[in-house]
Amino acid sequence: MESSRILEFLKDKSILITGSTGFLAKIFVEKVLRVQPEVKRLFLLVRAADAASANQRVQTEILGKDLFKVLRDKHGDGFHPFVASKVFPVAGDIVREDLGIQDSNLREKLWKEVGIVVNVAATTSFDDRYDVSLGINALGAKHILEFARRCVRLEMLLHVSTAYVAGEQSGLILEKKFLMGETLKGGSYLDIEAELRLVDKKKRELRAEYATEEVEKLAMKRLGMKRARYFGWPNTYVCTKAMGEMLLGHLRGDLPLVILRPTIITSVHRDPLPGWIEGTRTIDSLIMGYVKGKIACLFGDLDIVADVVPGDMVVNAMMVTMAAHSNQRSEFIYHMSSSVRNPMTYSILEQSAYRYFLENPRVGKDGRIIKTRRVPVIRNMTRFRIYMTLRHKLPLGVLHLINLLSCGRFARGYNELNRKYKFVMHLVDLYEPYAFFRGYFDDLNMERLRMAMKKDDAEAWMFDFDPKHVDWEDYFYRIHVPGVLKYAFK
Repeated sequence: MESSRILEFLKDKSILITGSTGFLAKIFVEKVLRVQPEVKRLFLLVRAADAASANQRVQTEILGKDLFKVLRDKHGDGFHPFVASKVFPVAGDIVREDLGIQDSNLREKLWKEVGIVVNVAATTSFDDRYDVSLGINALGAKHILEFARRCVRLEMLLHVSTAYVAGEQSGLILEKKFLMGETLKGGSYLDIEAELRLVDKKKRELRAEYATEEVEKLAMKRLGMKRARYFGWPNTYVCTKAMGEMLLGHLRGDLPLVILRPTIITSVHRDPLPGWIEGTRTIDSLIMGYVKGKIACLFGDLDIVADVVPGDMVVNAMMVTMAAHSNQRSEFIYHMSSSVRNPMTYSILEQSAYRYFLENPRVGKDGRIIKTRRVPVIRNMTRFRIYMTLRHKLPLGVLHLINLLSCGRFARGYNELNRKYKFVMHLVDLYEPYAFFRGYFDDLNMERLRMAMKKDDAEAWMFDFDPKHVDWEDYFYRIHVPGVLKYAFK
């Protein structure tokens, strides 16, 4: 496939994009508008009560972001008329049939016009409520598929999943599909309908007991983690994403389907705004925890490969796979990963972050420079738990007793230390499977596309998705860490 076909492929296309207010979808929208201004229309599905609310969200949460600065500068005073002619907000919700689009005329318009459907919508919280994760990650994928079937011009459904549907496997992990009901635990079968019934039953029981909203939320979170681990996945997120893949593969018929599985997505590497990121994404929780003084030590093996890919490279891979497989009535699975092609260890991240803060020290609330120190790393979980017990849990117990005896005089100090301890242990519970993850994601299918792209150097660079082109040490020191500090909470 020649890369020139990508620009031609996008020309005059109408694309429906879900999850459009999310990090990855924003990069996708910006890239399409910038490199192919002759795209016909981008329909952006956003959760909103009506068209006006949807438009407001698109203007403030997408087009108003720093990410679009290059595009704004390119069009100048014509930016707003340009995006108004290309971007069409759609009020809806993927957890509902017909994507929750109430306007029947609009539904008909989409079914007649849309040629590409891109599903980026997901709840990525590792321990979200089970009912919420099932609704978005599993049933949402089914609803997208059913909607795509009715698009008479449909050439492709692109579904963005995650490579970590592989769970805690080790060794080389292949780009292969999930069969309906397949689990990662021998002797078990995953009946999605039964899981939905289980959730409904649990919620009825809770409401019969007049459980508060907070109690129901906690129960749903615990149920999700319990069921995920029962079937062999480490958390609710990757379990429900695997369910979404199963439903798509089982129900697609002959609909052209690409499932793209990125690994840990990090900030923009090159195009259009190096370092741009939104929120804290997995490893960034550790960076921000360190910055805020919430982390006294780290756990994990620094020699283990951390499979990361910059967000702009993921988006480029999305576009290339779309063009490569349009109207090919099969299912294609791709890992967008770096662990085989250009592996990076956690030690590189730790060293780069330490170097950055050493040369750019933090400043406390009192205006004083905070001395940069290396956070100790404990490579064994047993030792880590012993360390946390001796260093934090036991002193907390003593402080709690003193606080009770002194009628609450030390309540503020106790609550602050207890909050930090719980924050660290929560991270431990969620990230332990990845701190010691020993899998490598095969990307042979993706490599075949890279080889095909080399026929046109200029446009291959425009749609670069080769992690071998990233110098990880330079990227984390010069781009990612400062990007997290600048944009993560903006």
